[in-house]
Amino acid sequence: MNIAFFLTPKKDVIYETVRATMKQVMDKMEKHKYMAIPIIDEKGRYVGTITQGDLLWKLKSTPSLNFDNLDKVTLKEIPRQIYNKPVNIQADIEDLISLAAKQNFVPVIDDDHVFIGMIKRSEIINYYYKIAFKIENV
Repeated sequence: MNIAFFLTPKKDVIYETVRATMKQVMDKMEKHKYMAIPIIDEKGRYVGTITQGDLLWKLKSTPSLNFDNLDKVTLKEIPRQIYNKPVNIQADIEDLISLAAKQNFVPVIDDDHVFIGMIKRSEIINYYYKIAFKIENV
């Protein structure tokens, strides 16, 4: 099976660039109720994942930082604890499932490491659940 079957394309993914500010990311996460989002660089390449925990630790470890000046800190300045390993769009389903077992979402990249979308672990589980229990509309 081609993993593109599970792909949520980039245009439908909530993500941010390394130039985004801490405030922009927090606002986006709050609006969409996400705990983590992918980060891309200026060339569209996947560079990592930013989590609510990363933002909290940055706030805690920077005494001069407060809710009034979050727009002064960019994502480049925030250490990240989690790296959701990406998968190439040409990868096997086994590679995808192996990563999804450890990550809530798997970023998908092309041969130039450009972010083209992501695959949610829930999509994979739902697909195989329907197969296992013979639910129609798979």
